[in-house]
Amino acid sequence: MKRNKCDIVPLGALLEDTPRNGYSPVCPELPTGKWVLGLSALDGRGLDLSEPKPAPANDPLVDKFMLRPGDFLISRSNTFEKVGRVGVFRGGLENCSYPDLMMRFRPDSSKVHPLYLETYLKCDAAIKFIRQHATGTSGSMKKINQATVESIPVVVPSLERQKKIAELLLDWFGAIQKTEQLIAAKERHYSHELSRLISRGQHPHGHIGTFTEEVSARYRGSAWRTAALSDIATIWKGQQLNKDSMVEDGAYYALNGGIKPSGRTTEWNCEADTITISEGGNSCGFVSYNSEPFWCGGHCYALKKLAKGVDAHYLFHYLKGRQARVMALRVGSGLPNIQKSDIEAFPVVLPDLATQTAIASYLNALREEIDLLGQSVAALKTQKRGLMQKLLTGQWRLPVSPPQPEQGNP
Repeated sequence: MKRNKCDIVPLGALLEDTPRNGYSPVCPELPTGKWVLGLSALDGRGLDLSEPKPAPANDPLVDKFMLRPGDFLISRSNTFEKVGRVGVFRGGLENCSYPDLMMRFRPDSSKVHPLYLETYLKCDAAIKFIRQHATGTSGSMKKINQATVESIPVVVPSLERQKKIAELLLDWFGAIQKTEQLIAAKERHYSHELSRLISRGQHPHGHIGTFTEEVSARYRGSAWRTAALSDIATIWKGQQLNKDSMVEDGAYYALNGGIKPSGRTTEWNCEADTITISEGGNSCGFVSYNSEPFWCGGHCYALKKLAKGVDAHYLFHYLKGRQARVMALRVGSGLPNIQKSDIEAFPVVLPDLATQTAIASYLNALREEIDLLGQSVAALKTQKRGLMQKLLTGQWRLPVSPPQPEQGNP
């Protein structure tokens, strides 16, 4: 691929008409045969038509905002991360209109290839421009106007090269989509197997806090105190720390959601193969498995010193499969939290150790396969992002076959 310098043209010069805001009617509860998209339809990947809202059947304004296949939509008011999201309506939903917080425009196909333009408006350069020009005093909502959309700079190679770039990137999108679909299928299989293997009623039941033994733990710094450790699961109210989060003087801080605890340590207080349950905040009730030593202090419960008859991997899969029930333990208004006593009282189906180990080994294999596929998707996305950056900015140029002479000509 050769380097090439392409023309940079404002988006408005590539459109059939000026971008136009939509219309948000008062929606009835029952379907009428007409629809209006919600703002969440622009989901960052494209246009999701799965959850439209019913539109009034007799509102003449609704008919003025009906979408045609090939129409582009852009979010004109949303959070900082979502403003400027782009999607293309390709049909699939009849009598579909778009809301006031979106703008519609249509590219001139004699100037720009629609698939190339769609891809370009999702690249880093376009997103950066939109965010830099978004306005609004609210910390959560930003807006862009018609002038901003029309002034988005677009790198425009020849139409033939645009088509080749679009086709190449479409192959990457297809590979990523297929892998993500495979991951979703593997996740469903994992959930099915989890339920099938662990929900059998013939196994004995226990509670996380049933077998307790007081053990002391040593910490550095005035903020950390001795914790009560249970035999089946030691509960330490704290916050998880990754070993990469090292700060000055070799001290390690537990960081979660931007919260800085008052203590620090140069030693880990949790060994490898420890389960944690988030105690509070937005992730309250989230279950994690930590394969390396870490510091736990702040807003997690660490389940430590498991009894000899408990397999750590089995317990993790069991709690992960019931994460919704764990999250249902949340109490309090505002930012919720989970009480230690409720974690201790959480019921656990506990077959014999050999059965636990066999179940855990099988489920671990399923999770490892899903994790490997996830790594593949991440690698594909990284490669695609770099490829888009080079192709859509004109740094790399795809070769174009020279035109073939017509038959009969020398």
